[in-house]
Amino acid sequence: MKMLPLDWRVVLVRPRNPLNIGAAARALANFGLHEMFVVSPFDPVWREARSAVGAERVLKSAQAVPTLLEAIGDTPLVVGTTAGSRRNLERDLLSLPDLPAWLQARKARGRAALLFGSEKTGLSNEHLSYCHALVRIPTGVDCLSMNLGQAVAVCAYELARSGAVAVRPPQLTTHQSDPSDLQTNEHVFERAARVLDKVGYLKPKSRKPTLIKLRRLLLDLGLTQSDARVLGGILAQIEWGLRLRNDDL
Repeated sequence: MKMLPLDWRVVLVRPRNPLNIGAAARALANFGLHEMFVVSPFDPVWREARSAVGAERVLKSAQAVPTLLEAIGDTPLVVGTTAGSRRNLERDLLSLPDLPAWLQARKARGRAALLFGSEKTGLSNEHLSYCHALVRIPTGVDCLSMNLGQAVAVCAYELARSGAVAVRPPQLTTHQSDPSDLQTNEHVFERAARVLDKVGYLKPKSRKPTLIKLRRLLLDLGLTQSDARVLGGILAQIEWGLRLRNDDL
């Protein structure tokens, strides 16, 4: 089965070092990736990073956004990176060399996002709940975590080496059978959360972890655009029925 090249977007979440942002941008340019988003960067860090030498084109087009969903909302596939240490991930952790085969088996196509967390804390459990797959660079056991700029470079190289990077952006016309993007999934998730709140399923103490599991469930269902529209419509009807019932009480 031939690898389908993807139009990758690299997303840095709350980076703290301008040198790392510049190094990440340069790595993208080195290996044929073009698009970078930075989520909630510290303003002085972001201003300094924009002057990095050797990656002007990538940095000039890079976008700073306040939330992760704004960075990944239009992407059907999201891959998160993590060292995986001291954390309950609740999903399988792929070694980076195994990622191309996972993408191939999934028949991934179109846009995809690759997430990197801040140098200090990495990606939070909330961030990871948006990811279809989690990837770890196989580092030595005595030093699991990598410098952010180096981690971006290693991942970009592996994607380019395996043929998983599109030379030209793919046709982005949306069809009913296309995978549902994260923004569409999130609309379904939010409506499901409201319904579950109204029927008393979500309890205060367990609400947050339950919602994280719900988001992961929606990702794992592999909804198409058509599926998400149907499921959203069903939930909307349930929500409307619950509102009518409450009005009659």
